[in-house]
Amino acid sequence: MISLGKSALRKALLGETDLLADLYLSADPKTPIPTCPDWTLANLIAHVGGGNRWAAAMIADRATEFLEFQQVPDVRRPRDHDEADRWLRAGARAVIDNIDTAGSDVPVWTPFGSARSAEWWVRRRLHEATVHRADALLALDHEVNIAPELGADGLSEFLEIVEKGPRFETPLDEGTSLRLRAIDTDDTWTILRSGDTITWSDSQAPASSTVQGTAVDLFLLLLRRIPADSPRLETSGDLPVLTTWLERIKF
Repeated sequence: MISLGKSALRKALLGETDLLADLYLSADPKTPIPTCPDWTLANLIAHVGGGNRWAAAMIADRATEFLEFQQVPDVRRPRDHDEADRWLRAGARAVIDNIDTAGSDVPVWTPFGSARSAEWWVRRRLHEATVHRADALLALDHEVNIAPELGADGLSEFLEIVEKGPRFETPLDEGTSLRLRAIDTDDTWTILRSGDTITWSDSQAPASSTVQGTAVDLFLLLLRRIPADSPRLETSGDLPVLTTWLERIKF
């Protein structure tokens, strides 16, 4: 299974943020984002950029408790289009710079259970950028051109959040399992119920329901950005297992 290292994750965070900023510069900020109801492209940029500033501030403060957004300097998107572009790009850089100053291993608060190393935030902010860039691309009727390895890593990261985070209803019923296979990266995620949560591995064992597609399409499926009946996906087995998963997971 693909595993991205520290350098690759940092490079991808900056790269995906730059691509999102490029989209923002080239499109109408009032463009509706159907996959994020009631949002426009400007709202999406505010969410991603503000989230980066928030994470960077917590890292700088070595925060082990939640930091209120209103306490974060420059957390609001500038109204000027060009200033907002620079603000978005600089926020991703601030995450990395503040980690280098504070130390990669310094424990910092996270929304998903216990504090984790400051470096953890690079991957989290990266996949906020990947999924929301996909939102913007889908809204603009563009191809979702996320690299396959980022789609695979984003899917794995999402499963880690579901596995360890307290915010979701258990997405699998007792005795059911879900298998995802990426046809372009040859990765497999076999997901089982474990108590009140899930566990997953790259096992090739049969599952109640199986979905095949590219790594990016599987990532978008689990994040509810494309439907289970998308022609880009091939499903087999007990389809209600996948339907139940998607009904219970909202992120």
